[in-house]
Amino acid sequence: MNFQVYAALLVGLAACITDLRDRTIPNWIPAAAVAGGVGWHAFDAGWRGVVLALGGAVCGFLAFLAIYLLGGMGGGDVKLTAGFGALLGLPALGQALLWICLAGGLAAAGTVYWRYLRKLWTPCKDGAAARKNDSIPYAPAIAAGAWIALWVRT
Repeated sequence: MNFQVYAALLVGLAACITDLRDRTIPNWIPAAAVAGGVGWHAFDAGWRGVVLALGGAVCGFLAFLAIYLLGGMGGGDVKLTAGFGALLGLPALGQALLWICLAGGLAAAGTVYWRYLRKLWTPCKDGAAARKNDSIPYAPAIAAGAWIALWVRT
């Protein structure tokens, strides 16, 4: 394993922990991913690598920007995808985005199903289930998609 794999594992774990716990992704996590990705690609391929890493960051950011603007995703998720775009580089980002969407769809379906079951089995006096937060943390799907793309490449 190389730096790229270790960095992706650490960034993904940090983002998953904070997103599951607090429903936020601190800015230092995607910033570290972008810095690590640009550094790794610069070391690996020189200026061409820097261009591919920055291109991956921009494309990763733009890929989910529309969903964020429509209110379907948090800003931290968009920035995290940009960070993974820099770590993976532009060529691998397309495949990672497909895996991210698949993992996110499965996570959303599982969450909806779980909430439905919980509503059936949890008695409510007022007829409405009390929920602390209706959001679905998307960092695990983003991390899983990036990890699968790295795994498939190696």
